[in-house]
Amino acid sequence: MLVLEYKVKPKPYQVEAIDEAIRTTQFVRNKVLRYWMDNRGVGKTELFRYNTRLRQEFKLVDMLANI
Repeated sequence: MLVLEYKVKPKPYQVEAIDEAIRTTQFVRNKVLRYWMDNRGVGKTELFRYNTRLRQEFKLVDMLANI
């Protein structure tokens, strides 16, 4: 895993955008993980399809994907 660290002085709107992106990413990760746990044996293709369905259901996921 590659980890990069930076010291920045973000503006308040940048902090808010970063926080929103992190929350959205956690939401998607948790939803896909729950789907995988409930449907053992599904492969990557099914998980990608589920992710696409999440983008259609939740606009916040779609907004993050278009950044």
